[in-house]
This record gives sequence, C-alpha cells and structure tokens, in this order.
Amino acid sequence: MFNSKPTLLAKTLVILLSFMGLLLAEQAIAAAKDQITARLEPTGKVCVFGEDCAKGMKVPGAAPSAPKTPESVYNTYCQACHAKGVNNAPTFGDAKLWAPHIAKGKDVLYQSALNGFNNGAMPQRGTCADCSDDDIKATVDYLVSAAKK
Repeated sequence: MFNSKPTLLAKTLVILLSFMGLLLAEQAIAAAKDQITARLEPTGKVCVFGEDCAKGMKVPGAAPSAPKTPESVYNTYCQACHAKGVNNAPTFGDAKLWAPHIAKGKDVLYQSALNGFNNGAMPQRGTCADCSDDDIKATVDYLVSAAKK
C-alpha cells in the first residue's frame, strides 16, 4: 500500500531545501551588489590645502626651507596682486587702502593671509605653499608697516 509518511517527509525536505536555497541566493545577490559598489568607488580622494585632511601635508617636491625674509616673500608671491591692486588688493605702501584692513587687527590679517580671503581673491598663504606660518605673518607685518610710513 501507499505510505504517506515518507511522502510528507520528502515534501518537507524539499520545502526546507528551497528556503535554504532562497536564503543563499539572497546572500549571493547581496555580496554581488557589495562587490559592484566597491568597484564603483573612486580610487582616491582629492585633498586640498586648507581642508582638515591636508593638515600636516607637505608640498610634493618642496624641500623644507629656511625662514624667508618678508621682502623676498612679498617680491616672489605677493607683489603680483599688491603692486597693482589686482582683485582689489590694497597696494603696497598705500595707507588709505590699507587702513580698513589694518583696523580689523593683525590677527584678522594673519588669518586672511594664512587661510585666504574674499572667496579666493586673496589665495591661501598668498600661494606660498612652502612658507611657514611665521613667514606669512612676518610678510603681513612688512606690508602693514609699509602702509603706516
């Protein structure tokens, strides 16, 4: 005669195996999606001077240099804008143009020189990436003293 117990057991096993197959298939699909996402990630990230990620970063090819004189920093980096007033930069030695900037205080001037000002019109560090903070501050003092003469 026909025994129904083995048939019921066989059907239960088939159902359990089907569920296990579905679970494994879902895991395989999830793993494949993760692999695709990983392959689509950018290979690197750009970090720019002034951003938190750039703190302590050195300029490639720029050897540590000795302190620079304020005059040499001005002549090399600053005069391009401050000699002619490019981007509304106060011109070297012009007390009238410098007065509103000087009135803000040296700490504000230092921060503007170090971090940039006016949406990039005054670039960070005046484009002198290998100047130390002290070099930049001494150059600001040089510009201010020239405007006060």
